[in-house]
Amino acid sequence: MFKPFLFAGTLFAAAFSTSIAAAEQTYVVGTGGTYRPFEFENAQKELEGFDIDIIKAIAKAENFSIKLVNTPLEGIFATLNSGDRDIIISGITITDKRKQMVDFFSPYFPAEQSIVTPKDSSIGAIADLKDNKVGVVNSSTGDVVVSDVLGKNNTAIKRFDNTPLMLQELYEDGIGAAVGDVGVIIFYIKTHPEKQFKLVSDAKFQRQYFGIAVAKGNDALMGKINAGLKKIVADGTYAQIYQEWFDNDVPALPAQ
Repeated sequence: MFKPFLFAGTLFAAAFSTSIAAAEQTYVVGTGGTYRPFEFENAQKELEGFDIDIIKAIAKAENFSIKLVNTPLEGIFATLNSGDRDIIISGITITDKRKQMVDFFSPYFPAEQSIVTPKDSSIGAIADLKDNKVGVVNSSTGDVVVSDVLGKNNTAIKRFDNTPLMLQELYEDGIGAAVGDVGVIIFYIKTHPEKQFKLVSDAKFQRQYFGIAVAKGNDALMGKINAGLKKIVADGTYAQIYQEWFDNDVPALPAQ
């Protein structure tokens, strides 16, 4: 004898089971722990930062789970191709060379270089740096651009091993300006309100973006990430996260 209620209940149970399975899908996310404020380890050895909040928000929007794994930048792309990681988000600039190794989602953060100076400085462009001591991170994009304008062996250029050391020298007035990643600089300005700084842009700084990456051909996961990013931009979650880590000047991202 046909039992419609039993049949309907079976369908409901199957649908519910499918829904739970989808919700429990977990992806392993590789991210570094040394690039504050994008990803870094806190005192409890937990990963936090702008990138961490972004990937968590995307996962929530698309109803999947993530497992964060601290992964050194050197060799991080190989972890996708080996299957050890499903996603990487680690302040990674999208380049044509990297596109040959992995697939990138829509850009999620403008990552060009910027000049930072004391607020009362007369510096308004790269050309003005010639009359100042300027800090750059050794062999960085900023180093290349400044060296091109001022001359690689110009003694006015002071090279540092990392951005925090460079910004500390600026803070202590040991240099008159510094050039580095705009996100790191904005975060530094936010966390040092007692010292007034300003950002100076220049056309010589090529517009670049950070991207989230997956292994080549993983179109299904790419679709989820792009959909999730679009959702958190549309509902204001992205802006809220950006303002927490940086400032109120939320950037307009390329069309999602």
